[in-house]
Amino acid sequence: MKKTFSFFILFTLTISAFAQQPGTLKLWYKKPAGNTWTDALPVGNGRLGAMVYGNPGQEILKLNETSVWSGGPNRNDNPDALAAIPEIRKLIFEGKHAEAQKLAAQKIESKKANGMMYQPVGNLNLKFSGHDSFTNYYRELDIENAVATTSYTVDGVKYTRKVIASVPDQVIAIRLTADKPGKLSFTSFLNSPQKGKTITDKNGKLIFSGISGDREGIKGQVAFNAHVKVLNEGGEIISGDTSIVVDGANAVTILVSIGSNFVDYKTLTANPETKADMFLQKAEKRSFVAIFKDHVTAYQKYFNRVKLDLGTSASASLSTDERIEKFAGGNDPGLVSLYFQFGRYLLISSSQPAQNGMPVGQVANLQGIWNQEMRPPWGSKYTININTEMNYWPAEVTNLTEMHDPLVQMIKELSVTGQQTAKEMYGANGWVAHHNTDIWRITGPVDPIFYAMWPMGGAWLSQHVWEKYNYSGDKNYLKSVYPAMKGAAQFFVDFLIEEPTKKWLVVAPSMSPENAPASRPDVTIGAGHTMDNQIVFDIFTSTLRAAEVLGIDPEFVKILKEKRARLAPMQIGKHGQLQEWLEDLDNPEDKHRHISHLYGLFPSHQLSAYRTPELFGAARTSLEHRGDVSTGWSMGWKVNWWARLQDGNRAYKLITDQLTPVNVAGKKGGGGTYTNLFDAHPPFQIDGNFGCTAGIAEMLLQSHDGAIHFLPALPDGWKIGSISGLRARGGFDIVSLEWKDGKVSKLVIKSNLGGNCRLRIPNKLNGNNFQLKIATGENSNLFYQTDPVLDPIISSAAKINKLPIKETLLYDFPTQAGKTYTLNM
Repeated sequence: MKKTFSFFILFTLTISAFAQQPGTLKLWYKKPAGNTWTDALPVGNGRLGAMVYGNPGQEILKLNETSVWSGGPNRNDNPDALAAIPEIRKLIFEGKHAEAQKLAAQKIESKKANGMMYQPVGNLNLKFSGHDSFTNYYRELDIENAVATTSYTVDGVKYTRKVIASVPDQVIAIRLTADKPGKLSFTSFLNSPQKGKTITDKNGKLIFSGISGDREGIKGQVAFNAHVKVLNEGGEIISGDTSIVVDGANAVTILVSIGSNFVDYKTLTANPETKADMFLQKAEKRSFVAIFKDHVTAYQKYFNRVKLDLGTSASASLSTDERIEKFAGGNDPGLVSLYFQFGRYLLISSSQPAQNGMPVGQVANLQGIWNQEMRPPWGSKYTININTEMNYWPAEVTNLTEMHDPLVQMIKELSVTGQQTAKEMYGANGWVAHHNTDIWRITGPVDPIFYAMWPMGGAWLSQHVWEKYNYSGDKNYLKSVYPAMKGAAQFFVDFLIEEPTKKWLVVAPSMSPENAPASRPDVTIGAGHTMDNQIVFDIFTSTLRAAEVLGIDPEFVKILKEKRARLAPMQIGKHGQLQEWLEDLDNPEDKHRHISHLYGLFPSHQLSAYRTPELFGAARTSLEHRGDVSTGWSMGWKVNWWARLQDGNRAYKLITDQLTPVNVAGKKGGGGTYTNLFDAHPPFQIDGNFGCTAGIAEMLLQSHDGAIHFLPALPDGWKIGSISGLRARGGFDIVSLEWKDGKVSKLVIKSNLGGNCRLRIPNKLNGNNFQLKIATGENSNLFYQTDPVLDPIISSAAKINKLPIKETLLYDFPTQAGKTYTLNM
C-alpha cells in the first residue's frame, strides 16, 4: 500500500505542478464557483455528467445520467386533426388565418402531453471541516485531457482534487490528495430533489435509489441508482446511516456509478442497481492512475484530431472570466481558439457512440447532459426547429463524426414513432415530427398552437443522416439510414397541397418557427413558408440522390423530382429581402431571434454567391435587417450565416457579441456567455456553443458549393494562423491549412475516396509533384454536383462583383483514394 501511495503522490505532484501553469486549452479561475451553477465546470462521458464547483469547504458535484427523464413511454398525437385539416387549409387560403389558428388550437394541439423533462440525479457533497479559510486557490478545466482540477492550501497543506468522467470505465472518478500524509478528512453524502432514499454499506459505499418525476399526468417511471464508492489510502472510513466519513487519509479515490431501468424509448426493464454495480465493481479494481490513463487515451482519440492556432496575446495570461470581460475591447485570438475547442469538448462529453458493450448514448439535449433543475427551462428536451440540429453542426466538419451516432439513432427511432402521427393526424404515409421531442420519441405537436403547428422537424433532422454520408461516402451506412430518409420524404409527397394562386405545392398548415408577421402578430399559422419550402426541397433532393447512389426506388425518384419541380420558389420582397412568408409580409424592424427563412443559406446550401447571386444578396439584406445581438444560439447561427456570406469581419463581430458576459452592465438584451463559457440564451442553452464552433470552422473552410473553399470568411484580425484536421464533403481530410496576410501559404489534403478535388482559394498555389488546372464547368466529383433546379447557370463575374465577396481562384486536380497532396505558395 505504501508503494502505491508513494507512486501516486509523485504522479499527483507532477500533474498539479502542470495545472498551476495555465495553458492555451484550459479554462481557469482564481475563485470557487460558490453556489453558481454557471460558474461550475462540466465533465461528461456521454452518459454521465457532473458540474464541479471546486468549493474548498464543501465540494459539490451536480450529477446527471442521460436516461433520467420525467414520465415514461407515451404518445401525444391528437387524432382530431385529421378531420379538421381540410377546413383549416380552406380558412388559410381564404386569408382567415386567425380563424384557422383557432380551429387548429382546438383540433391539432396535443390534449395529452407536451414533452417530458430531463432531470437531475442529485448531488455528491464532500464536506471538509476547517477548509473555508484557504489560500493559493486555483481551479481549471483542462479540455485537452478532459479533467477538472482544484487546488488550494489550508494550514500549510496543499490539497488537490481531480475529477474525470471516464468513457472506458463508465464512472465519474474523483482523486483527492494532500501533500502531507494523514491530512485528508471529510464527510461525503448524497442528496437529491428526486423522490428516493440514501443508505450506506459497511464497505464504504453510498447508495441513492430514486424515481424520476411525474409530468402532465404521466407518472415518473425511470428508476435509477447512484452508487458512490469511497476508497481510502491510509486513515479510516466510518459509515453512518446516510454518509461516509473519511478520517486521516493520505489520499482517496471516489468512484460514482449510476444506472437506470431504461433500455430504450419504449422499454424500462433493466435493473438499475445491477447496472450501477456492474460498472462500479469493474472500476474499483483499478487504480486512479490506470483509470485516468485510459480516460485520456479514449478522449484524445477524438479531441486531438483538430488543432487551431489563431495566435496569442497578453490576454492569454488572464483567468477565463477576466478574458471574457475584456474580449470585446481587446485582442485575444486565443480565446476564440479556446471557445472553438470547448465546443468540441462539450460534444465529445455529451454525445458518445456505442462502445464497451454499451448502447448508443442519448442525444445532447438543450443543456447537453448537464442540468440541476427538476423543471429546467423548456424541459431541457430536444427542440428540433433549430436547437437539436445546431448541437450537431460541428460533428462532421470538426472531425467528430462518431458523436453524430446518437442523433442518427434517434432519427431512426422517430421514423418509427412518427409513422403513427403521420397516419392518424394527417392521413399520410411516411413519418412526421413537429418542433419538439424527448427521450420517449414523441412526434405530435408540443406547446400552444402558436409554436406547435410545424410538421417539419423530421425532415430537417433527416438532413443530418445525409450530410454524414456526404463526408464519408460510406454506402453501407447510407443503406442503413435510407428508410428514415425515404419515410420523411414520403410524408410530404402525401401532405403537400396546391395553393390556389400560383398553383405551387406547399405545406399547409404550418408556420415560420415561432415568428409571426407584423400584420398579424398573434397568428403564426399559414401556408408555404419559405423555410418549409427549403426543407422539403432538401429532403426530396437528398432522398432521390441517396436512392440513385444505392441504385434503388427509380419510381419514387421520379415522383420526388416531379413534386420538387412544383414547390414554391424563394422570393425577393419589396425591401430587397428574402421573403420569410409566401406573401411579402416582412418588416425590416423585425428583430426576432428566429430567422428561419435563411435555412437555405445555412445549414442548407441552396443560396450561393456563384449560382444564385440575387437570392444570396437578398439573404444578406434579411440578415442585416435582423441585427446582431440576440439570444446566444441565434448569434451562433448568425456566425455561420455571415461566414456563408463570406463576410469574415461581420462573423467575427458576432463572435465578439457571443463572447460578451451575459450580465455585463448596460448590455441591451440578448444572450452572451457565462463565466464557465456556457452559452447564455439566457438562461443556459448549449446549442450556442456548438453553433459558434461550427461557425468558426465555416469561416476557415466550406465545402458545400461545388468546391472546397479555403479561407472564405477570414476576418482582418486573423493575420496569421493554422488549422489541422477539419473534414470536407467528398471524403477529404484537411491535414493542414496555414495562412498569412489573408493568403493560403500551405495546404495539405488527404483524399479518402479519390476523384476530382476542386479548390476555391484566395491566391495561387502550386502542387508538389502534381499539376493544378483551372477549373471550368461542373465538378466531376459527384459529391459536389450542384442542383440545376435552383439555377442552371454559373453566375457571371459581373453579377458576383455586385456582392461584397472577395475574388477567388478555382482549381481542379485528380486524386487517388488514400493519398495525401501538398500545395504551397
